Amino acid sequence: MINSILIVDDSPISRKIVRKCLPKDREFELFEAGDGLAGLEKFKEVGPDVVFLDLTMPVMDGFQALKEIKKHNKDAVVIVQTADVQLRTISDVMDSGAFTLLRKPLSVEAVAEVLRQVEDSLRNKG
Repeated sequence: MINSILIVDDSPISRKIVRKCLPKDREFELFEAGDGLAGLEKFKEVGPDVVFLDLTMPVMDGFQALKEIKKHNKDAVVIVQTADVQLRTISDVMDSGAFTLLRKPLSVEAVAEVLRQVEDSLRNKG
């Protein structure tokens, strides 16, 4: 069951879009960070069930943040969100341990589906 979500994106508008795409029939404890380093620190502090992570950010980019999050918790569920959907980017992200990659701009349907997949995956592990 997903209870807490961390949204890491340097764009306040992008963070707002993620919040708006979350299912309205559920309540999540939400946390936010504006760059990869702040996101990593917030991840360590709150241990969210799911992380939505942008790739292109200042201070620490999403690739670095993903690797550091996975070092801290190899089972972390990280959903990368990006406008960069080149095959190389997708491959690098998945090889680094992301749960999946969603193309920006996000849609309500895509977010609902990926959260369903995460919960299915968590149930199967448990």
